[in-house]
Amino acid sequence: MNTSPQITPLSWLMIAILGLVWGGTFMVTEVALAGGMPPFWLAASRVGFAALLMSAIWIYMGRPLFEERTTTADKRNLVIIGALSSAIPFSLLAWGQQYVTSGFAGVSMASVALIILPLAHFTVPGEQMTRRRTAGFLIGFVGVVILIGAQAFQTTGAAFETAGRIACVLAASCYAIGSILLRRLPAAHPIGLATVLLIVGASLTIPVALVVEGPPPVPSPHILGVLIFLGLVPTAGANFLRVLVVRSAGPVFMSLVNYQVPAWSVILGALILGETLPKSLLLAMTLILIGVGLSQYGALRRLFTR
Repeated sequence: MNTSPQITPLSWLMIAILGLVWGGTFMVTEVALAGGMPPFWLAASRVGFAALLMSAIWIYMGRPLFEERTTTADKRNLVIIGALSSAIPFSLLAWGQQYVTSGFAGVSMASVALIILPLAHFTVPGEQMTRRRTAGFLIGFVGVVILIGAQAFQTTGAAFETAGRIACVLAASCYAIGSILLRRLPAAHPIGLATVLLIVGASLTIPVALVVEGPPPVPSPHILGVLIFLGLVPTAGANFLRVLVVRSAGPVFMSLVNYQVPAWSVILGALILGETLPKSLLLAMTLILIGVGLSQYGALRRLFTR
């Protein structure tokens, strides 16, 4: 796909939905973990349920995956993207978060935008770095760091903390590289593409969970419902939206979601769990919005001048 990114009002709506959905996923994940689901099986269950749902939809539609002749390299990239989109980063985060603070993991995910920016500059048409775009992403990143607060860089004292931090950064790099490769695939049916990526992810995460954690525990009906929800909404549905955004608006635009997720996580925690809002929320949100505005100035101007 060599066309320039096309950012529309629907693109903005989709990344807003993704930010909200993924921001609320942390709370639901905590419920599953507290209910006895080990982290690797939690990841495998999410991807597995999502792959089953999307496969059923794709089979029912009966549509081919690619709209044109493909090469062996394209098919190989599908497997690589599937691994980079879920299996590898899920596993790295599941392992790394045992040894780092949740704040550091949050900052690592926000860094996806900063990793994508230079990669897209050299590999994706229409995604060149400019001073304004770079400044916007840096300001937005500072806003995320302020929102998360001091715990972003606190030490846990764990023996494997450095390795855990490296694992979190590698997970962010996986998401960034996966988005770049996804954008560069030839024209494909979005539901079929999202399905294949989830199938690849499931085929990798399930064996990893078996090796690391043994046979899966039998969840209670309540936890099973939680796992199904995680598979349907923040994995299957959100993965489909992610494919649509990256393929149409580009990976740089998609990376803006990583600035929204920590903000939504804090806001939803206050609204639903009664958690205290940090005093830095207003400043952090202001910086994030300024960063988004600067980095997407052209798209916003077109949006409001139609």
